[in-house]
Amino acid sequence: MTAKAVALVVCMAATTASAQNVLIRNATVHTAGAQGTLKNADVLVRNGVIQSVGSGLVAPSGVQTIDAAGKPLTPALFGGITEIGIEEVSGESATNDGALTLTDQPMRPEFDVTLAYNPASVLVPVARVEGLGFTLLGATTGGSFIAGQGGVMRLDGSADPIGPRALFIRLGSSVVGLSGNSRAAQWMLLDQLVAEARGRVPADSPHALLTPTGRAVLARYLAGHGRIVVEVNRAADIRQLLRWAQREKLRIAIAGGAEAWQLAPQIAQADVPVFVDSLADLPADFDQIGATLENAARLRAAGVAVGFAQSNDASHNARKIRQYAGVAVANGLPWEDGLAGLTRVPAQAFGVADRLGTIAPGKLADLVLWSGDPLDVANTAEQLWLGGRAIPMRSRQTELRDRYLREPGALPRAYTR
Repeated sequence: MTAKAVALVVCMAATTASAQNVLIRNATVHTAGAQGTLKNADVLVRNGVIQSVGSGLVAPSGVQTIDAAGKPLTPALFGGITEIGIEEVSGESATNDGALTLTDQPMRPEFDVTLAYNPASVLVPVARVEGLGFTLLGATTGGSFIAGQGGVMRLDGSADPIGPRALFIRLGSSVVGLSGNSRAAQWMLLDQLVAEARGRVPADSPHALLTPTGRAVLARYLAGHGRIVVEVNRAADIRQLLRWAQREKLRIAIAGGAEAWQLAPQIAQADVPVFVDSLADLPADFDQIGATLENAARLRAAGVAVGFAQSNDASHNARKIRQYAGVAVANGLPWEDGLAGLTRVPAQAFGVADRLGTIAPGKLADLVLWSGDPLDVANTAEQLWLGGRAIPMRSRQTELRDRYLREPGALPRAYTR
């Protein structure tokens, strides 16, 4: 980073939390919305909200001005479906709150992982220094393939989710042990769950799978209040999923979708967004025989809304989400759609597009200034603003780096005093 860039970042990081007014001038503004990309454009932020986007904007009295020098400015990026804030050390069970394991009554859709969210998690600043501003906090499979609920979390220190909750379901070979060792039984159990939630099975039936609270929660999703996120890869399972969702009139999204490209027209017709693992190329299991790096491009060409999600260690490696978008672009996905998959698409899919996902008047000023193309991992986030507040570009990892890189003095370099 040049001395000028360092000075710029230091100046912005020094902005206090109350100073949520800023004019960012002379940027290449990738709005991820209807205005597309604007060259030499300005973005005016007042009280943490984008007030104007255009050229030649004038900063009102007392508003800080930042010269972007033509660099890319984007909405803050989506970190994918993660456990940031509910998973600290993956190998230490005491720091993991994303899965429910019950043996007496395992089907508990009322389980809500957002209640355990820790905004002070060390993973939050680790994600923010990479330009990530929000994530979908997801429940993971424990004792049931109905994992539970999650929601969109802004990484601004807020303790509560924004927007509606999402329900997480996992289907396919990886969870057949939770459905009598048969994927066919997953559909049998889902049909019973729907019947219970819609009152077709008595609440006191000895064969009931849901608690009264679970019935009420599932009934809300069946009525269209919230998205059901289904992790599934095999084309045959996706076909059954589309039929089930159409029959029950459900709002679903697909996560993973390694073979989704084989059903791209049907998915587009059903208006189902797909959050692909764009690095899936080899047949990691029998559900991914048809995996291809062109998955995202083929889906988008058919009219599917495409986002991105990681299948391995998504919380600690949330920064890799830019690489997923970049790989998809390198394999045929248009660049603008790659950016949309990290901004507009997840915001729309999970009910927060009125506040996040695009650069437009009235939206929260969650913005990132980049050193270069944000889909190229050779470039970095120079500054992140959340609600117009400049976030210190510092994490435990950068602090450790700086501590151990300093020149040794009277004491070894690891010691500061």
